[in-house]
Amino acid sequence: MTQKSVGSASVGEGELLWIPSKAFKDAAQITRYLDWLDREKGLTFADYDSLWQWSVAELDAFWRTIWEFFNIVSDGEIDKVRTGSTLEATRWFDGTRVNYAEHLLRHEGQAAPGETALVHSTELRPLATMSWEELGGKVRILATRLRELGVVPGDRLVSYMPNIPETAIAMLATVAIGAVWSAAAPEFGAKTVVERFAQIAPKFAFVADGYSFNGRSFDRRSEVATIAAHLPSLEKLIWLPYLGLDREIEADVPIINLQDLLASPAVARSDFEYTRVAPEHPLWVLFSSGTTGVPKAIAHGHQGILAEHLKVMSLHCNLSPGKRMFFYTTTGWMMWNSVMAALVTGASAVLYDGSPVHGGVDMLWRMAAETGTTSFGASPTLVQNMKKAGVRPGELYDLSALESVIVGGAPSTPETFQWFFETIRDDLWVTSQSGGTEVCSGFVTALPSLPVYAGEIQCRGLGIDAHVWSEDGDEIVDEVGELVITSPMPSAPLFFWGDADGSRYHESYFTTFPGVWRHGDLAKINARGGVYIYGRSDSTLNRFGVRIGTAEIYRVVEQIPGILDSLVVCCETPDGGFYMPMFVSLEAGRVLDDGLKATIAGHLRDDASPRHVPDEVHHMPAIPYTLTGKKMEVPIRKLLMGMPAEKVVSRDAMANPALLDWMLEFAQRPEVVARRSAAA
Repeated sequence: MTQKSVGSASVGEGELLWIPSKAFKDAAQITRYLDWLDREKGLTFADYDSLWQWSVAELDAFWRTIWEFFNIVSDGEIDKVRTGSTLEATRWFDGTRVNYAEHLLRHEGQAAPGETALVHSTELRPLATMSWEELGGKVRILATRLRELGVVPGDRLVSYMPNIPETAIAMLATVAIGAVWSAAAPEFGAKTVVERFAQIAPKFAFVADGYSFNGRSFDRRSEVATIAAHLPSLEKLIWLPYLGLDREIEADVPIINLQDLLASPAVARSDFEYTRVAPEHPLWVLFSSGTTGVPKAIAHGHQGILAEHLKVMSLHCNLSPGKRMFFYTTTGWMMWNSVMAALVTGASAVLYDGSPVHGGVDMLWRMAAETGTTSFGASPTLVQNMKKAGVRPGELYDLSALESVIVGGAPSTPETFQWFFETIRDDLWVTSQSGGTEVCSGFVTALPSLPVYAGEIQCRGLGIDAHVWSEDGDEIVDEVGELVITSPMPSAPLFFWGDADGSRYHESYFTTFPGVWRHGDLAKINARGGVYIYGRSDSTLNRFGVRIGTAEIYRVVEQIPGILDSLVVCCETPDGGFYMPMFVSLEAGRVLDDGLKATIAGHLRDDASPRHVPDEVHHMPAIPYTLTGKKMEVPIRKLLMGMPAEKVVSRDAMANPALLDWMLEFAQRPEVVARRSAAA
């Protein structure tokens, strides 16, 4: 690989930083696919853009090649690649029955004895590995026991556990028998978890007694008891004593020890049968951030997610046997599912649970060196914290195994890209990617055979008909507009759970541009196909790379005595960080003193999670609403980011126009200007 030196000066957006060497391109998985297309299908392409154009113009042909190239194992053959007349009504791979977990564990039959599937550590557990044979064996044991306990295809099984191998085993075992998986991170408060899980009526729940973060252990037995008490469908709790605490909780359902289940007799591969399911059968339920109310329960299917993950993890992320993928995430975020998806390529998944700065701000790089990580992922915010601390990973650790970096979860700056080249080495493949929980993948992504430009996402994903449109619905190039998807993709939701008529799904993405998916990202696609994401065009908050819905915060804060109303926004700053202020209106006679601020922070931390705590809390005379009764989150966010008022909001659209003057004054306060003007 080669790389254009950028020196120590600040790099500009779009500046060329890296060019892949011929050897790197020749060894890439995308090159294998192109050679196969030429050999088997008689298809040749001059460059990536022509390949992408074909993939979206000939969707059926493209996705059939993915099915064939990766040799997806199925009962039945594809009758039709697609059925349905609209993007939201399309169904994929009619006539097939597959199992996602079967493909994640397929490499077990090909791996050498002792070859690693999982590399894992936590603040409480030392670094260790798990072989493909051990992982597959434990999954078969647990899946068999779950069947014996009465779990049948379609049952929902949920998790309230840390990012540890037991959670991975539970997910794979659940999916292996056709049950439906869903997860929440253990730092989520009970109310936040119940709002999610109650929608899908789970039969069993995998729960841990607690978790550790930044050197502190957090007992979650009370939260587990509350969650269980508010899930009437629950029949059993499967308990993991992660902190070593006993099961002294009140529950109306039996409690079974997960370790006891895993200690059951082994089940040979030849004696285990995966439950292969039809395209309409749910794989898992992921939850949206909850911006507009109760989080959306997004159901995906086995076939669609499998085809998409094979494509993106292999062709775009360039994973294959012998490689190791890490991304700093929790079990409640789609990136956990993406890390687990590395297994579908035969690569290893690297798991870590705990604070990313436990033992030092360079902790993740120490772990990357110790684990032999080849693909390292983190949010831009974490990277900025390392940069500000003066960390130079390449001088501290042996990162010779590291091949690529994925910066995701939030927009990346050119300076973020530059930092990797300057502080690790100049032959890294540094990438940024962007997608969504709704598709559990990336719309715009990386490619090992393309150059890297500062701050630029390399390309639109194969088979992803992504464009940027103006407010009038016209395609624009080299201009900022709305990111839209104009053709179906396999990993789009099957449905939202409980959304019987599909109205919530439709209203979430298809009302701005009828028949077209509007994702809610501000984006730019340039003439060479590179992509820039500039943040959310809606009101979703982004906290340390994890998206948070404003409604989750409001439901907590507005229960606090003395608080009448609240509004919270999150602004991206030029250094890749975030500024998240909250505004509250108070009952007459109440004062926003340090005590009330501490109460707000405490409730958010306990009832939601530490990520929900704002940077600042300010008293506002009243919360601004539109005439139609909607909180003015997006206009306030844009004002705080320095956009002119006349381009953001009309006084005539406000229920209380006088509040705009208060907000304009606040936006010009020196400390607010300094926050939005922070330099990297």
